[in-house]
Order: sequence, then C-alpha cells, then structure tokens
Amino acid sequence: MSLFEKIFNYGILSRLQENGIVPVTTHERSWLKTMLQHPTAADAFTPDTLKKLRLLLSGSDAPQLSGMLQEKAGSMEKQVYHPFIRQLRSLIRSGQGIRISYRIKDGSLHEEQRGYPYKLEYSMVKREWYLLWYRFRPRSFMATKLDNIISVSGIPLEAEQAETYAATVRKLLDSRRRQAVIEVVPEFNNELSRILYAFSCFDKSVAYEESSDTYQIRISYLADESEYVLLKIRFLGKRVRVVQNTHLQTRMRETAAKALARYGITGPDADADTEQSV
Repeated sequence: MSLFEKIFNYGILSRLQENGIVPVTTHERSWLKTMLQHPTAADAFTPDTLKKLRLLLSGSDAPQLSGMLQEKAGSMEKQVYHPFIRQLRSLIRSGQGIRISYRIKDGSLHEEQRGYPYKLEYSMVKREWYLLWYRFRPRSFMATKLDNIISVSGIPLEAEQAETYAATVRKLLDSRRRQAVIEVVPEFNNELSRILYAFSCFDKSVAYEESSDTYQIRISYLADESEYVLLKIRFLGKRVRVVQNTHLQTRMRETAAKALARYGITGPDADADTEQSV
C-alpha cells in the first residue's frame, strides 16, 4: 500500500468517525446475523432493537454451519451474557440506586439491600460477571457475582448523592490498583501485536525507547488480578520480562526456580539462570 493510499484511507476513516458512522464489512454482517440466532440474543437486546437488527441484516447471508462443525468432549457451556446485564447497565447509566437480594458463599441470603451500582465487570480469570457496588448499610464496597443475585430493582437518587457514592468507590478502587511495567525483548518486537493482545483486558500504555529499540508496556490492574497477570506473562515466555513491580518479579523468580529444579538445576546455577529469565 502506497503512502498516498494510507493517508487517503486514514482521512476517510477519520471523517466517518467524526460523523458517528462505523463501516461494517460483509463478514461482520454475516457474523452478527449468526450471533442473533443464538437463544441468548433475546436477553441481550430489547425486542425493538433485536427486530431492527434482524431487519437491517435481512439481505445478508449467514454462514451455514450446521453439519460442518462437531464438538467432542466439550465442557459445560458458560454463557458470557447474563440476563441481569441489561437491567443493571440501565440503572448504572441513569445514576439510580439499587435494591438487591443476593446469596453469599455460604449460601445465606441477603434480602432487600440498598446501595449504589458503580460498574459491571467481567473476570477473565473466573469467567464470571460481577457487579461492583457500594452498600449503604453497613457501608462497604461489594463485588457480587451476577449468578448470585436473586432480584434487583432501581431506587431514585439525587445527582449529588450519586456523584458522592461514585467518588467513594473510585477512591476505594484506586487503593487496590497496581501498576507494572512489562518490557518486550527486542528480538521479539515483530510480535508486539500478539503481546499487546495478551494484555488487552487491562488498562495500558506503550512507550518506545529508540536508543535501545525496546517497547515498554505499562499495565494497570486490581490487586486480586495479580495471578491472571502472571498467567499472561508466563504464557508469553521469553518474549517479555517484568522491569517494574517487585511482587510480579518475585513470583516469576519462584516460577523459574521451580521449573529449573525439575531438571536438577539448583543452587547458584539456578539463581543465575533465574535472574536472566525475569
């Protein structure tokens, strides 16, 4: 692609974005039409929205997958979408409070609890949707699985009250937030897209140091997501190393030492190899 074509395409896309227009490819229309045939589509959209989408896609062909794909020894399917998502999202968007009944780990039921819904969050580790909310009495920050919620309804809140509760939750979340800097080994710079995709579920920024030809990825995550961050770092292997975050560095040294011990490498030699791998 020539430089002129790149500039022209960028100009077209910028103009479309400024006018709120999103270009959709034939493959994307086909994929969406297929997804709308799934039973959970009725929960994900309002009846009017679902009807409109199906009407807009009536001229598109959905791929005929029946008979082409066969799943063997599959685990129990866990739906990514949850019936409470649409209702909770509406309450959060409108700044309302909630009256909620839910179960906790020991099975006991907490009924008619009042609070402020702050955010819906999907845990990539547990593959579960959570509602992050602030309970009024007793005052506490809560993270409740949507599967444990029995019922939920809205209660009116003044705008000033909602902002006060939101500020309180933001302060609590900031106290739990952690930072780490992951450096890409220059030899694997050509795999930057793959590496960034591995950290796609985290808030991140990328910096490039021209003198050393290195990329550094600064990620932000909650303290209870540390194990998931470590999982991603281990998956990427020798492509990356942790340059800032003592906790992650210590855990990676432990991982490397245990791996070397399996092959009979211990003592000073293991320590030296571990230092090189972190």
